[in-house]
Amino acid sequence: MARKLVVFDLAGELYGLDIFDVREIVKDTLVTRIPQTPEFVEGVVNLRGKIIPVIDLRKRFGFEKGEKTKDARIIIVDISGQEAGLVVDSVKEVAAVDESTIETAPDVTTVNAAFVEGLAKKDDKIIIIIKLDLLLKVEEKEMLKRMQ
Repeated sequence: MARKLVVFDLAGELYGLDIFDVREIVKDTLVTRIPQTPEFVEGVVNLRGKIIPVIDLRKRFGFEKGEKTKDARIIIVDISGQEAGLVVDSVKEVAAVDESTIETAPDVTTVNAAFVEGLAKKDDKIIIIIKLDLLLKVEEKEMLKRMQ
C-alpha cells in the first residue's frame, strides 16, 4: 500500500509529512513576531483573514539557523486539530512511498526521535517522516491556540 508524503528539504535532509496533515503550502510571507514566545515560534501570519502561528522547524529541531532563500515555504498543517505553519527550506514533491519501505528510526537521529515516525526509502534517498502530533508538547499546543 502506498502512502503519500509531502517531501521537503530542511538543513540538507529530506523530511516527509503525511499529505492528509497538510492543508496548503504558501510562499514565505511576512511573519509578525509575538513577544514572550518560545524561540522556535517565528510569530503569526494572516492567511486570508485567519491568524496562524508559524514554527521554524530548524529552530524546533535544534539546527543551525540557515539563510532563508526564495525557495523557503510555509507548510500549513494540522497538529492535533490546531492549524500551524512550518517554515521549511523548500518543498520538493509529493511522493508515493510504499508502506513496506518505512522503517522505525534508529535511536541516533539528528532530530529528537520523538518527532520521527520512521524512515522511508525512495529511490536512493531516505525521507525522515515527521509525526506531527508529537512535534509539540501539550503546553506548547495550548500556547499556539491562544495565539489565534
